[in-house]
Amino acid sequence: MANQSLDVMVNEHYGSKGLLGRVLTAVRDTGIVLDEVCSDDFSPVSEFHIGGRRSTIDLANTAQLSGDNKVLDIGSGLGGPARTLVEQFGVQVDGVDLTHEFCLVANELTRITGLSDQAVFSQGDALSLPVDYSNKYDVVWTQQSCMNIEDKQQMFIEVCRVLKTGGTFVFQEVFAGDQDGPILLPVPWAREADMSFLWSPDAIRQSILNAGFVECVWKNVTSYYLEEYRLLAEKTGNSVEPPIMGVHLILGDQAGLMRKNVVRNLSQGFISVYQGVFKK
Repeated sequence: MANQSLDVMVNEHYGSKGLLGRVLTAVRDTGIVLDEVCSDDFSPVSEFHIGGRRSTIDLANTAQLSGDNKVLDIGSGLGGPARTLVEQFGVQVDGVDLTHEFCLVANELTRITGLSDQAVFSQGDALSLPVDYSNKYDVVWTQQSCMNIEDKQQMFIEVCRVLKTGGTFVFQEVFAGDQDGPILLPVPWAREADMSFLWSPDAIRQSILNAGFVECVWKNVTSYYLEEYRLLAEKTGNSVEPPIMGVHLILGDQAGLMRKNVVRNLSQGFISVYQGVFKK
């Protein structure tokens, strides 16, 4: 069952009012004509996971996505990864996110970029997806949405239910690292410890296998994206020349500190980043 108090906390953490206006103002402030905007222009804010747009494309190539795939993106955020998958791989995407404000913005940015026929977003719970999603999707995709989910086993059961036989579960996630100890807070997914649920890689892998999946790809990509993210964190926290477009539009003044804490947590082994591809 969903944890209603946690659901409220997640919506409050991510879903500040006026987000669409802030994003569109930032686009104009960068000198981009709104009628000529492309999806990548929104990437600094809409692909705020580790590795950004590059990691989305890397992951899709690893999973061998193709144009006939029907994809469910769980934790779809502002729709950045979904739009990248549409543009680069020709897939159809349904996005589901717990945060109402994210879904509103995702649909509008997708309309502006002319991709509404191939990607649509709705509010929903990863632990209780719609009944009519059963056996509907070729691919279930998620990038860094599990950190706020306590009952991960239930999520993996739901993923298995909505996938067609032979379908693919594709993810990039932040897990616990190999060093014990509390993570440095705040981080982009949590200001307080009671919003962060990080399992060890071994526990996650076993839980996915227990849900009925077969492993195809399982790799630690922490070192691959760390230096790039370190530079991004420095830019985000630059008080002299702050970025116009970026995750601060969602997370506010603490965005730079949050990203720097991610770098510290990764560097000290408190957290890790993995990509996985599993078959039903």
